[in-house]
Amino acid sequence: MKLLKSILAGLLFACSLGATAQSLESFKFVALGDMPYSIPEDYPRYERLIAAINQTNPSFSLFIGDTKSGSTPCSDEYNQKVKGYFNQFTSPLIYSVGDNEWTDCHRPMAGSYDPIERLDKLRSTFFNTRKSLGKQQLELTRQSDVDPKHQKFVENAYWVKNHFLFVSIHIPGSNNNFERDEQAKAEYYERNQANIDWIQNSFALAQKMNYLGIIFCYQANMFYTPAQAVNPDSGYRDTLQVLSKNAQAFKKPVLLIHGDSHRLILDQPLKTADQKHTLENVLRLEVMGAEQVQAVTIGVNPKSEQPFSFTPIMLRENISTPRP
Repeated sequence: MKLLKSILAGLLFACSLGATAQSLESFKFVALGDMPYSIPEDYPRYERLIAAINQTNPSFSLFIGDTKSGSTPCSDEYNQKVKGYFNQFTSPLIYSVGDNEWTDCHRPMAGSYDPIERLDKLRSTFFNTRKSLGKQQLELTRQSDVDPKHQKFVENAYWVKNHFLFVSIHIPGSNNNFERDEQAKAEYYERNQANIDWIQNSFALAQKMNYLGIIFCYQANMFYTPAQAVNPDSGYRDTLQVLSKNAQAFKKPVLLIHGDSHRLILDQPLKTADQKHTLENVLRLEVMGAEQVQAVTIGVNPKSEQPFSFTPIMLRENISTPRP
């Protein structure tokens, strides 16, 4: 409890300077991910999508992981190409890490890399400052800034826009890197605890500052089956349980944004802590990806009881031809 109070005090101090500047005006942001998968064929489609997003002038964009397919090499050169694309976004770009960037890099087609070494490289390449990516940059508060126990986790971050708290969490697919080997499990246990602390601290901050809602962005689809919330072999069980408990107590709007299974979905899959009832204050948006090089614009109206609205960005030139 003493540590939680100390961390919360740091979070409050970090955001206090910008709190007075927050308004109740509506705003919009964009979510996308799981692209480009077919390389180099998808590069023109991806570039068209970035140009279209720039024309809409969002407050920022969220890339929720998987910058490539699981069979594309996890090279330093490719990471630099990804970073170059991220910096083509006119507005700030916030990146949440996916599994194809590191947990699956041991695969021969991905280059037979050491996944932990690749994760370290991602952190030093994409998260080496307190700024977002993009031509315009957003000041982020990273978990490493406010929690000495979790200084490694520079990819976990938060920022505030018009009384809404946005939280980026490192939750990748491939069962959250839980089941491959003992090295993977050791990495999982450390990051899982950091994620749980970050979620709990985010809800505490939102309650303390009286924020109107919370938006969590991460990569994994934690809702493939209901068993993922209760199965001890699930790498997502702890995360889902802490989200359920805190969202149920929070009562205000919560939006979960992720990718991973490449389908456009808007629903309410998070259950109460006892897993018996739907949490009506929680929406889940899964963005399209892979063959669908498209995105979603999310509108936020702070004056509305249900503040979120959703408009897919569907470029006709990017519509894929169904494979036989």
